[in-house]
Amino acid sequence: MDGGFPVSLWCEETEEDQSQSNTRGSPQLRAAWDPSVSGHRVIQRLLHVEERYMPSLLYITLIQRDPERREELAKWALEVCCDCGCDEAVFPLSASLMDRYLSAYLSLPVSPYCLAAGCILIASKLTECDTVTADALCAAADYSFQLSNLQEMERIILATLRWDTAAVTPQDFLPHFLASMEERGESEQELLATLRRHSDTLAALCVCDSRFLGAPPSLVAAASLNCALRGLGSKGPAQLAVMSEMLAELCQTDLAVLQCYSDMIEFALRQRLSSGLQQSPTEKDEEVENERPGTPTDMREIDF
Repeated sequence: MDGGFPVSLWCEETEEDQSQSNTRGSPQLRAAWDPSVSGHRVIQRLLHVEERYMPSLLYITLIQRDPERREELAKWALEVCCDCGCDEAVFPLSASLMDRYLSAYLSLPVSPYCLAAGCILIASKLTECDTVTADALCAAADYSFQLSNLQEMERIILATLRWDTAAVTPQDFLPHFLASMEERGESEQELLATLRRHSDTLAALCVCDSRFLGAPPSLVAAASLNCALRGLGSKGPAQLAVMSEMLAELCQTDLAVLQCYSDMIEFALRQRLSSGLQQSPTEKDEEVENERPGTPTDMREIDF
């Protein structure tokens, strides 16, 4: 064997203990980050592909006129994914599948929750090793549909989408954007991990909110990351401006558009925070207000 090419057969997968959120018991195996599958080339490929998985303009217009039903299904899907301990990539992918299916039919099926559960089941099979079970999804919907109905819905979704289910979501862009920030020496490792958690939460907020339905996933990811940077308050105005320009360049959009969507996310987050405070007991209002930081991107009080 040539000594110039060191070969290692060491398995670098690590177990992540998700006992607090994973109700399926077994820890998730994570492969180590591979720099060869990141960078400008991969981002360009994702940008080229993402347009193919956008819902139709007619569907977007109809939903934005009357968003309540779609947002109700999206929030239910998010709750189910959280309760079942799904990977963070499952929910946005399931929402994308649901939007593309509804975009084809422009009407809800007899059992909308069966549709949402079928999308979660397909997304879990695509992104997880230990997938969520069909029985768990039926139980999450209080058995408003049977196992046979869910299996039939899964087949209908796959047939409608012609088995093209590996859609591009905001979560696909986030690790590459963060890796670009790390390469340019803009952030420390600990800050990057915090940014990833906050950006995932903000991206999930955008997926639930129909106002962001027509936005490309790359723009949602960049705006979520930009909001997380603002909310953490660890960078000065000059550094924030440089990072915003870098994110706009990575997602190939105008800086003004990125700032506009960042402001929209902050406004949507304030609405969630205020609605959460209104629903809390009156005797705790003052205590919650005192504990909550004065940033618009605080993750602790979001009520989905």
